[in-house]
Amino acid sequence: MNFAYPWLLLLFLPFALAFYYAWRRPLPTLRIPALKPFAPATGSRKSLPLFIPFLLYALATALLIVAAARPRHGDEKVVMRAKGIDIMLCLDLSGSMATFDVPKGISDGKFLEAIKAGKIKPRLPVAMDEIKKFIADRPDDRIGLIGFAELPYSVCPPTLDHGFLVANMERLRPGMIGDKTGIAGPVASAIQRLKDSDAKRRVVVLFTDGSNNVKTRISPLQAAKLAHDYDIILYTVGIGSDHGVYPQRSFGGIRFEDVRGEFDEKLLQEMAKAADGKYYRAFDAKGLGKVMSEINKLEKTTMEQPRYIEYSEFGPKLIVAALVLLLLGFILENTVYLRVP
Repeated sequence: MNFAYPWLLLLFLPFALAFYYAWRRPLPTLRIPALKPFAPATGSRKSLPLFIPFLLYALATALLIVAAARPRHGDEKVVMRAKGIDIMLCLDLSGSMATFDVPKGISDGKFLEAIKAGKIKPRLPVAMDEIKKFIADRPDDRIGLIGFAELPYSVCPPTLDHGFLVANMERLRPGMIGDKTGIAGPVASAIQRLKDSDAKRRVVVLFTDGSNNVKTRISPLQAAKLAHDYDIILYTVGIGSDHGVYPQRSFGGIRFEDVRGEFDEKLLQEMAKAADGKYYRAFDAKGLGKVMSEINKLEKTTMEQPRYIEYSEFGPKLIVAALVLLLLGFILENTVYLRVP
């Protein structure tokens, strides 16, 4: 409980003086000893019936003074408000993302059994599974997705509707928009999406398992420097081990061809450094999971805690009570306790 204008309580000082003066002042009376019916009119302030209207007026005045000081009770509320990050994910959709990475020390027979059982997946589904976990851990961030091969393809703009984002991502397949790998295009497209964003922090994460083999107007390194100019962080992730197998359909069924790691690790490192980010190498699903976990920790969503105080005002209630007391005092003084002057 507190008062908005506590200094108005000083009015009680002149009120106390006025109360004392009115209390000590004798009531006007008509002294007629022979007229017994008028005897009550000769009473003093100590006579209870005559005292009641006076008390009601005094109490009403005190309530009005308290009401003027605005007594109130405040309930403090803390509102948690997340301030998210805008993130664009650039995912390689070239044909090589259909490659299976072979775990170390596994036999061919067990490897084929693991593929049939769904325990070992191609690079693209592995990347998509980890990206889904990453998205689920960041409900307050606007996240978008660009797929790329020879050219970038906008899968989803930055959005808080992560269900829509995941649904669009699940439609992606290796080689659906070509087999080449152009790294500069998706980074430039992501920058275009983020450069006018009002987010406090903007991030691009590039996933690829291949080296840049598409000529564009700007190089991948120039695209990374452009991200730096717009204060956009770039993380690069090289996907795949040095030993992978690519499924090939033939008349005898599906056969697997050996594939070696093809991405340009040096270029990805230089791109990340140019845009104040970091390069990661993900050999397999477990490694990619660790990479995404680390990026998730680095890019934290800030939380604001504004405080609000909601006040319950007691002044109006006191004013109503004072008016009731004034009205009651007036009625009593002019009816039941009417005095003859």
